Amino acid sequence: MPQKSLFIVLEGIDGSGTTTHSKLLYGFLKMFDLKVHLTQEPSNNEIGLLLRKFLKNKEIPPSTDALMFAADRDLHYKSEIKPKLDQGYIVISDRYLESSLIYQSLQSEDISLDWVKVINKYAPPPDLTIILDIDPKISLSRKMQESLEKFEDTTFLDRVRELYLSRAKTNGYHLINTDDIIEIVQGKIQKIVFQSIKNKGLEIKNK
Repeated sequence: MPQKSLFIVLEGIDGSGTTTHSKLLYGFLKMFDLKVHLTQEPSNNEIGLLLRKFLKNKEIPPSTDALMFAADRDLHYKSEIKPKLDQGYIVISDRYLESSLIYQSLQSEDISLDWVKVINKYAPPPDLTIILDIDPKISLSRKMQESLEKFEDTTFLDRVRELYLSRAKTNGYHLINTDDIIEIVQGKIQKIVFQSIKNKGLEIKNK
């Protein structure tokens, strides 16, 4: 019999806090003696490491970006995420499929949302998707100018944000504004995750 598991993804525009809140959520759930695994995209496999270099290079064609993200995700899911889910883990991923659907489909007029869906057809949807929302002007003010990637400008991120909001409404994703202090935002995330854990029938030990 397959063990009960939960696949959670935190999504949002650059600077929305997905990395910070993924780590905080991981630490919080570990306090309850739950089996938790934290991961991210781009992943730490060889494709993901190459992809991280490409994110600084504006000369790489958008279609190449999209295909590499899809290849990284396919390997990431099959070699890391699925094995952990099969072992009954709660897997938290800092970004996943929605990032490609949104960023790559907006990166070029030649790339459609449907095409990005097709090249990612082997990436199963997560059990829970939480979108962290923030104004791009605020999100980019949190980053050092020299560390910005090619997707990180307010004009582009305004479009990214609008598509995130639209897809959150269409798909019933949870939406949390991250303008507030970290503790309040994390508390909202934890409440949503605890309800999903309960719905999945996973046992939580009281602390």
